[in-house]
Parts: sequence; C-alpha cells; structure tokens
Amino acid sequence: MIPAGEYTLAFVRSPGPGGQNVNKVATACELRFLVAATSLLDEAGKARLRVLAGRRLTRGDELVLGAHRHRTQEANRRDAIERLERLIEQARHVPKPRKKTKPGRAAKARRLEGKRINQAKKQLRRRPATD
Repeated sequence: MIPAGEYTLAFVRSPGPGGQNVNKVATACELRFLVAATSLLDEAGKARLRVLAGRRLTRGDELVLGAHRHRTQEANRRDAIERLERLIEQARHVPKPRKKTKPGRAAKARRLEGKRINQAKKQLRRRPATD
C-alpha cells in the first residue's frame, strides 16, 4: 500500500464510458507520483521505475498515470493506484545478472562432427576430377 502523501490525484472529464454524464462529470483520474522524492524505492529501484514508466514520465521526474476505464471516480481512483502499485512492485524486483557461458567440449565436438559430415556430402556432389 502506497502512503497517500506520495502521490496526488486530480479528476478530469473522461474520454471513456459514461453515457450522458461524460461531458458533465469529472470521472477520469490523473495520478501524479514524484519519482525522485519517493521513499519506497532505493536509487536503483527509482532508475528501474523511470525505465518502466517510459513516456508516462515527465521532464520534472513525475510519473503521470491516467485512468478512465470506469464510469465512477472511485473505480478510476482505485485503478490508478493499483497500476502505480504494480509499477513499483516491478521496479523493486532486481533482475538476476546474466552469466556469460561458453560451449562445452562435447558441444564443440558435435559442431565439428556436423561440419565434417556436411563437408563430405558437398565433396560427393562435385564433378569427378579428370586425369
């Protein structure tokens, strides 16, 4: 659960569903989250969150999530907060570093044997030498 002081919410008119109310009631939720000021992530986690945010990140290092799938403010507010929580969870996950590997002796032998077989096939396809 993200503390309420970590983000700000604003409600605007929604481009999504709403019937007759769509032009009258501000049901869409716009959530703003300042990445640099958060205490939920360390510096590496903040960097991962910035990458995950992509074009939703502003020049001021603010993550902006818009939610307008639902017809009510409350449902859109919940949706925006859940999406932020998912992003933060993904940013907390530290990827396992990749270890470089080399092919083993048996794999090298199989590759060379296959090359020898192909070489023999192609030699049989050549025209016989005229002496």
